[in-house]
Amino acid sequence: MTQTIVPRSSAPRKIVQGVPMPSWPMRVFKGLVLLVFCAVVILPFVGVISTSVAPNKQINESGGLVLFPDSVNFGAYESLFAGGVVTQALFISIFVTVVGTLLSLTVSCLLAYALSRPGFAAGRPILLVVLFSMLFSPGIIPTYLVVKGAGLLDSIWALIVPTMVSAFNVIVLRAFFMNLPNEITESARIDGAGELKTFVHIVLPLSKAVLSVIGLFYAVAYWNAFFSALLYLNDSKLWPLQLVLRTYVINDTQLGTAELGTELLPPQASIQMAILVVSIVPILIIYPFLQRHFAKGVLTGAVKG
Repeated sequence: MTQTIVPRSSAPRKIVQGVPMPSWPMRVFKGLVLLVFCAVVILPFVGVISTSVAPNKQINESGGLVLFPDSVNFGAYESLFAGGVVTQALFISIFVTVVGTLLSLTVSCLLAYALSRPGFAAGRPILLVVLFSMLFSPGIIPTYLVVKGAGLLDSIWALIVPTMVSAFNVIVLRAFFMNLPNEITESARIDGAGELKTFVHIVLPLSKAVLSVIGLFYAVAYWNAFFSALLYLNDSKLWPLQLVLRTYVINDTQLGTAELGTELLPPQASIQMAILVVSIVPILIIYPFLQRHFAKGVLTGAVKG
């Protein structure tokens, strides 16, 4: 009698939410690949921060880029915040970002809420205008002539007013407002609340997720903008931080005692890296607080709409 030997089947793989998990060698391989990609992304930031705090001698010996500083020296940051052009540009950027974001959110929310109301007679024509502006953007020369005609040249408002409303953000807000339950707004009207009171006390508190996302979009756009300042501002005292970054880091223009407001000048590489750090840190601080609203706000406003 012949006995058939059945090979032992391999151990079943672990299943998580209906998806079989890969074997441990594959998981290790994926982890190593992810670690390499993370290192490629993180190392430039480490180099920028290390160079900004490295001692002068080590920066000169390494040719301008230090990955692991021998000691920490904050001389570059002390020079930047001594009251020179970088300090002034930082305050300009903070003002433009805060005021511009608040104004943009206010105007965009009011416009999007009006377009989301079914009883608004002019809603469809205005919506078509908004969509048209998103598909066909004006050129540089017409925009410059409009800003000049409005008297905004060499004014800090030239950094805010021309880019105050984004058509994409208005569409996302409109889609979010349209998906709010009609029963809530109808009950407010039955209680005697008008459109403005309903919008302020009911709609906005229910829209914290999408408002956080759109506010982040506007804040990042205002903080990183330099082209508007390059076009509309001739007075260097009104330059935002990003234009200073472009002038003194990307174009490799030397920062002297007149620009920094101090007699002690660290190496130019250290000053340039310090400007980079100052321009990146504010957004890195704000983003983690809004990150939990990011996916919810965008998906709810864009996909369901």
